[in-house]
Amino acid sequence: MSFTKGDLLTKTRKLVKGLAKPEPLWLKAMEQSPPPTFPRAESKIKPMTLPEDVYVKKFFKKHEDSKYHDAIKISSFDPPPARIFGLRVVELKEQGVGEDEAIAVADMEYRAEKKTKKKAYSHLKKIAKLQGKEPPSNPYPSAIKEIQEEEKVFVRDRFFAPDILKIVEKMKKERALTMSARQAPPQDPNGW
Repeated sequence: MSFTKGDLLTKTRKLVKGLAKPEPLWLKAMEQSPPPTFPRAESKIKPMTLPEDVYVKKFFKKHEDSKYHDAIKISSFDPPPARIFGLRVVELKEQGVGEDEAIAVADMEYRAEKKTKKKAYSHLKKIAKLQGKEPPSNPYPSAIKEIQEEEKVFVRDRFFAPDILKIVEKMKKERALTMSARQAPPQDPNGW
């Protein structure tokens, strides 16, 4: 039996019973009114699942380009399209529609919404062109283009930032040294 199992009271009892420790003054008082024991949590934490998670996965299989939409935008209150799709399917199923029909309806609504957003942006561009103004930035860009836009600064930096240029020069010199060392004939340290 291990001495590490149990609470303070049982550990102390075992040590006193085994004559490893003298009986402390507080042991009798603690035996008369032991501390409360709380139920232990289960060993494995169950994964948190929502009813629409199944449909979110189906949505991503159907529309792989949507995977890049940020699921957790701190500055936004709108859920991502996949979550909206899943919620809509669950809502339709609660109304008594079959699963396949609910998925088809939600998919049709998603495609229609996407199409109207594209039309609205093209209409905005036409208006800006007629007014002679610069067209507005796309309010509904693809997620990949958003990521590329964020990274564009760093891509340009590698050509103009002095710190990076120093590192590149250093790497070029090291490479030239290794190439020249490869091409030179090997020299024998004994002079033979």
